[in-house]
Amino acid sequence: MFISLVLGLGNPGREYADTRHNIGWRVLDALASREGLTWKAQSSMAAETTRWDHPSGRPILFAKPQTFMNESGHAARLLTSYFKVPNASVVVVYDDLTIDLGLIKVTSRGSAGGHNGIADILAKLGEDFARFRLGIGPKSPPQMDLKDFVLGKFTSEQRQQVETLLPSYLSGLDLLLSDGVERAMNLLNRRDQNESHQT
Repeated sequence: MFISLVLGLGNPGREYADTRHNIGWRVLDALASREGLTWKAQSSMAAETTRWDHPSGRPILFAKPQTFMNESGHAARLLTSYFKVPNASVVVVYDDLTIDLGLIKVTSRGSAGGHNGIADILAKLGEDFARFRLGIGPKSPPQMDLKDFVLGKFTSEQRQQVETLLPSYLSGLDLLLSDGVERAMNLLNRRDQNESHQT
């Protein structure tokens, strides 16, 4: 089943704009900019949305929940209910501390892994949505509080790395949207594991 709804996770507010937790928004903003799309506030959906007429001929809805991260499931439920999108046609784009910065991993199931946004989506939407996980790890310094790390801003060097890698993130997302979850998992995860030796 192909993707028809892409949710990018983040926190609203200028103070969160360059934080690690908002890299999901950063990637969706980059795609919207590339395609000349304009975000529209939809308070009834608790999200900003835009529609992309994909080259395949399928319309794809992009959404950035405007709740705080730990209530992302509220917008996810409103959007999937209103637009009648099954979970299998949803992909969530978000930061993942267990993956090194610069790497991507695509999965179709699994736990929240300590991510409050995913935990809320699992609670309010259920399983079976795809995940486009953007590495922000490892946590440094290791003893730093998890919340402080994810809500912290990228260093100038890391910010430059993210900007440099945006085309790679977008090509990975393009692959997922064009060819489906299974093919994206086969190609992107194998590449990432070869580079990072993660399982």
